[in-house]
Amino acid sequence: MFQFFYFPLYGTLKTSDFEIMKENYTNIGILASIMLMSVFSCNPIHNADTIFINGKIITVDENFSIAEAVAIKGDKIIAVGSNDEIKKYAGSHTQVIDAEGRTIVPGLIDAHCHPESASLSELEEEIPDVHTIAGLMDWIKLQAVSKKDGEWIVFPKMFYTRLRDLRQPTLDELDQAAPNHPVFLNGSFGGMVNSAAMKASAITDETVHKGLIKDKGTGKLTGFIRASAFSLLKLPPAKKLTYQAKADALMAMFKKYNKYGITGIISGYGDFDNLKRYRDMEHNGELTVRVSQNFILPFDVNDSKEGLVDSLNTFNTVTGDGDEWVRTGGLKIFLDGGILTGTAYLREPWGSRARDIYDINDSSYRGVINYSYKELLAIVTAASESGWAFTAHCTGGGGVDLLLDVFEEVNKIKPIKESRFSIIHGNFYTREAISRMSKLGILANMQPAWFYKDADAMKYILGGERIKTFSPFRSMAKAGIVVCGGSDHMVKLDPNTSINPYNPFLAIWSMVTRTTERGNIIEPSEAISREDALKMYTINNAFATFEEAIKGSLEPGKLADLVILSNDLLRCPEDEIKNIYSELTMVGGKVVYASGKLSGDKNFTE
Repeated sequence: MFQFFYFPLYGTLKTSDFEIMKENYTNIGILASIMLMSVFSCNPIHNADTIFINGKIITVDENFSIAEAVAIKGDKIIAVGSNDEIKKYAGSHTQVIDAEGRTIVPGLIDAHCHPESASLSELEEEIPDVHTIAGLMDWIKLQAVSKKDGEWIVFPKMFYTRLRDLRQPTLDELDQAAPNHPVFLNGSFGGMVNSAAMKASAITDETVHKGLIKDKGTGKLTGFIRASAFSLLKLPPAKKLTYQAKADALMAMFKKYNKYGITGIISGYGDFDNLKRYRDMEHNGELTVRVSQNFILPFDVNDSKEGLVDSLNTFNTVTGDGDEWVRTGGLKIFLDGGILTGTAYLREPWGSRARDIYDINDSSYRGVINYSYKELLAIVTAASESGWAFTAHCTGGGGVDLLLDVFEEVNKIKPIKESRFSIIHGNFYTREAISRMSKLGILANMQPAWFYKDADAMKYILGGERIKTFSPFRSMAKAGIVVCGGSDHMVKLDPNTSINPYNPFLAIWSMVTRTTERGNIIEPSEAISREDALKMYTINNAFATFEEAIKGSLEPGKLADLVILSNDLLRCPEDEIKNIYSELTMVGGKVVYASGKLSGDKNFTE
């Protein structure tokens, strides 16, 4: 009785395989039969489930190769090459899709987004895309008409430096728009409230709190508050949603991501409930994007390094745990505030224009820093020793320098280059900071939408010299830093008008042209190539989560995550880049979005 061996996929028998067979079967006839059968079983013919032919396949491999066709079996790519080479993989059950010359790229990965909040942000009503104070006041007035007196009017993520007026609304303007309704304009690290909101929250001119900003002349409240004072507001409780309702909202959000070629994300931060929800969605077959979940874990910053290590070890998970769909990401902290509220921690004082715009009274004010060097050193050391990748929300150059000081010290204890520590946002990178990051192997998790939306305001506020260090994509790529592209999508569902836009092609266009939302070109010397921009959303982001061996490029053995584009990303006119979208998005060999425009032996529709 014969025992048969099967060697998966295709290729030739290895010497070790032959020796094993030789040891078990001495009869030459039997050995020859087994070898012949193995050759047939390894033959690539009739192997693929799906083949795409006649495409311009940008593989994003080490050589940035361009191919014509790709073959897929199960959830993996089995071959990439010419039409003639790949057609050999077609059998009677293979779906052959004619890309008709379209460009095919690896599935895009968003390195930093918040789909948990974004997916719920417009369940009840659409949030307007306002660009002026007049437009904002019109919206507040409409809200006041539709709501009962005393009901709160809340605008999530309102950043007034993105308004053309480049100023915050006055308390009088808010009071006139809604005299009988508490109003809260939430800007994450700062915000505005009207008199009705202060009255409802028992906040008066006599209330003492560092987060309440008062007029330096009169001592009266201006309505502008820092994030530390948000807890004083008596906001209505958030509407309770069921576990499944939240999962349903995420599924809908991910479908929108799929339309723009997004097949994976790094969730900005969350907790173990979020991780469980994603794993449940995976179990139920509800995920259409792959998720890496960053964590903000609760521990005492006054604890010793050993105590912090013990705290981290109690969570029984570490960066990289999980599978190809859902995995544990990095450990994250908030190191400073934000550039849009004047709370980012800068290298130098914000300056006179910032003092006027942000109601800053102190001429030496550099922003807000949440951790001392000693506290930060203990946290990062504990993360390193516990096997966590570490990252920090850090929006100002002063914060960047402090973080790099700590990284250098931790690196003396245990090299961190292979740990893939990163800085989220960063924004302001000097040549010195770039050099230090390159030596340490620190990743830059950047948000091109911030350049697109905010470079004009930052240039006006900080001046022509400091703006040279704002989002220096080309300098960072040239220095060999792995730059990761993310959106920081937080609120709204629209790909282009959300806060912040999650359309990766809008981001790529902005990086390639250095063009802002207002149509200005700022620091064109920092423009990057289309190839480097594409890497930021593919292989670089796979590298950030230790997954470069399984995704981020179109190569045999990697996951079959790919996108067929509506235009040629590498060759179309520059201004057409921002209008590109997906005509077909595939995750793990399964189509999760299709426009129905492709020909082949199956008519894919959305």
